[in-house]
Amino acid sequence: MNKPERGPQARNREETRERILAAAERVFAEYGFEGASLSRIAAEANLPKSNIVYYFETKKKLYRLVVENIFNVWREAADAIQPDNDPEQALGDYIDTKLELARQRPYGSKVWANEIIQRAPIVQDYLEGELRSWTDDRIRVMNHWIAEGRIRPINPRNLLYAIWATTQHYADFKHQIQTLNEDKELSEAQWQDTKRAVKDILIQGVALRSE
Repeated sequence: MNKPERGPQARNREETRERILAAAERVFAEYGFEGASLSRIAAEANLPKSNIVYYFETKKKLYRLVVENIFNVWREAADAIQPDNDPEQALGDYIDTKLELARQRPYGSKVWANEIIQRAPIVQDYLEGELRSWTDDRIRVMNHWIAEGRIRPINPRNLLYAIWATTQHYADFKHQIQTLNEDKELSEAQWQDTKRAVKDILIQGVALRSE
């Protein structure tokens, strides 16, 4: 039996859903979970509040999905961290992608940061499940690299924390960076220089050193 083709209505529903998620990401980043409201999100999306309720039912469900979405794009960014891949290339790709996400999706990063600062009142279960499992998997890969003598015997958990802290700084502290950049957003050239510098600093910390 052939699957029905996606028609204009299905595409419109998907577009509306993505529009709401993008608006919610911005509103939650600015006001936090408590300060945000479905009415404010509807206004940001330029849609009736009833549309928000129709697609997501409650503010909490919408918020959880926003948080899960940003974690999922971060998780996909680390797909290259696999046992058989070159460690320096894999870590470099991960850092590049995380910095690009900080550039393109700063609001999602801010939502995540605000949630964690508040001790994760809405998504603690997600941290204890998805995040812990994902982190443990990446640590196993890096321990495998260490055992094979492909990177120095560093603490993989601390390396992950350093990557997260550095890359997400460019989203969470965007205003500070812009202020120190003569009140201008980073140019394309500055972003490319940032990627090179961050990779050089972090990856040199794990690279094997010749005698």
